[in-house]
Amino acid sequence: MNKPYSQACENNKVFILPLLADSFQNSKTLLEVGSGTGQHAVYFAANMPWLSWQTSDVIENHHGINQWLNECSARNLLAPFALDLNNPWPLTLVDAIYTANTLHIVSWPLVQAFFQGVSQHLAKDGKCCIYGPFKYQGKFTSESNANFNDWLKERDAESAIRDFEAICELATQAGLQLENDHEMPANNRLLVFTKII
Repeated sequence: MNKPYSQACENNKVFILPLLADSFQNSKTLLEVGSGTGQHAVYFAANMPWLSWQTSDVIENHHGINQWLNECSARNLLAPFALDLNNPWPLTLVDAIYTANTLHIVSWPLVQAFFQGVSQHLAKDGKCCIYGPFKYQGKFTSESNANFNDWLKERDAESAIRDFEAICELATQAGLQLENDHEMPANNRLLVFTKII
């Protein structure tokens, strides 16, 4: 069976890696929330060998993730555990959390649940990096993002490109402070937060 494949993951990984390597340079344990196909995990873990990279996703995506992991020799890459934002997270504390292209897919209550999970499971001074598209002051950063948002809404009425300001408010409530807002290719951003509480 062919592995699941995302062209977007292949396109963006080389741009995301140096920013993650900088943000996570002092981290030892990382949780990836929503590993998707597994492509990011394989690439990033291999290039950040000092990190223990824990994959996670809803159970139906585990087979595809494991197909990618089975072809990767990185010893710091861990098999996925079931993580559903509707439920408690099955871990204690980690030094870093990474998620890509998830917050516009899940419902707003699950975005809130994501930040509750970060508040509970990210160690003080830990880093949380979030990759994806965002709106600023209620406006899309490009016509393509506006069209993408329309597509998301047609697919699932609870999906949407989120407002940067609303995300930052949730982050603040979770004890996080925004460190960087990196402009990325294809009208995406990489938000870097530090846990200060």
